[in-house]
Amino acid sequence: MDAELFKLAEQVGRLLKTNGKIIATAESCTGGRIAQTITEVAGSSAWFDRGFVTYSNAAKMQMLGVNPQTLEKYGAVSAETATAMAAGALAHSDADITVAVTGIAGPDGGSLEKPVGTVFIAWKHKDGTANVVKKQFLGNRKQIREQTVKSALEGIWLFY
Repeated sequence: MDAELFKLAEQVGRLLKTNGKIIATAESCTGGRIAQTITEVAGSSAWFDRGFVTYSNAAKMQMLGVNPQTLEKYGAVSAETATAMAAGALAHSDADITVAVTGIAGPDGGSLEKPVGTVFIAWKHKDGTANVVKKQFLGNRKQIREQTVKSALEGIWLFY
C-alpha cells in the first residue's frame, strides 16, 4: 500500500475516533479501495462501519437506493449519482459521515463530455450537510484510482 495513503487514512481515523464519528464508503470506480485503505489501519473498526462496492447501476439501486431516474437522466458518472450514493450509504449504515465515488478510470469508457479521469466524489454527514466535487484526473487506470482514494480521504478533512 502507498505510504502516503496509509498515513492519510491514519489521520482520518484519528479525526473520526477523537470526535466519536463513524464513516462508511460507497465506491464504484475504486472498487473498494477506499475501504481497503481505511481498514489497513489497525483499530479502524472503531471508526469504520462498512463499505459498499456498487460497480453496476443495479448495485447502486439495490444496495444504496439510487433512483433509476437519476441514473437515466444524469448517468452513473455524475454529481447527482455520487450524491445519491453518499445518501444511500448513510441510510443503509450506522455511519455519521459517508464518502462516495463514481467515475471513469479507463482506459476505455470515456467520452467528450466525460473523458477518462472524470470522477465525482460526494460526502454526506448525518446532520444533512453534503458536498460533491468533480475531478479530472490524469494518468493510467491505477493512477486515476489512487488519486480518487486520496481525494476522497482528503475531502473528509475539508468536509468534516
